[in-house]
Amino acid sequence: MKAFDAVYGAKFPKAVAKITDDVEELLAFYNYPAEHWIHLRTTNPIESTFATVRHRTKVTKGPGSRAAGLAMAFKLIESAQARWRAVNAPHLVALVRAGARFERGVLVERNEDTAA
Repeated sequence: MKAFDAVYGAKFPKAVAKITDDVEELLAFYNYPAEHWIHLRTTNPIESTFATVRHRTKVTKGPGSRAAGLAMAFKLIESAQARWRAVNAPHLVALVRAGARFERGVLVERNEDTAA
């Protein structure tokens, strides 16, 4: 990150500041299993799901009422989930939820000294 700042900082200070100021958040996906990185680095599941809802409301000239819109969105998302891609390495999800630590995508075993 320091090399990036040194090379581009003088020419693009605002852009470099955006990246270097939030480097922890930018690289947070490295704290999860490497198999899950593809899912963490994309917003496509969210975008494609709501694209279906947006397309449907555009075709029908709006949902009508708030309740009808929520019901329509729910049913469209419910039907779309059948086509969603499954999570890579689903067995690691339980470890992530249990608070297991990963560094650079690899599970870090606890030391006996720190566990006690």
